[in-house]
Amino acid sequence: MLRRKVFRHVFRLHGIIESFRIAFKGTLYLFLYHRNMRIIFMLGFAAFLAGIYFQLKGIEIVILCITITTVFVAEMFNTAIEMVMNMLTTKYHLRVRIIKDIAAAVVLIASLNALAVGYFLFIKKLFK
Repeated sequence: MLRRKVFRHVFRLHGIIESFRIAFKGTLYLFLYHRNMRIIFMLGFAAFLAGIYFQLKGIEIVILCITITTVFVAEMFNTAIEMVMNMLTTKYHLRVRIIKDIAAAVVLIASLNALAVGYFLFIKKLFK
């Protein structure tokens, strides 16, 4: 009987459904109120469609999807960090500026990586 209670507690659906709902709301907020996320989404979607169009191999599609997701995640963290820093202070602080710059650099590095991956995946297909 105790084992069944523990099992039900660990695998209760209400908590999982609520977690997905909260995550969806956060993602929707980013799409509605942050232009960069919409741009990243459209570019990522276009890259994915290009991968389908150029008939990339399965592993290449997986690499492309991981790369696209990495840029999404980097932008999400960048936005979250910027919002927290803005919430902490309205005055200029050098350390807050540095923190925001580092968060933006993460997006830059992820984007440069995405360009490199895109180059290697698509260059042969474009100039065949």
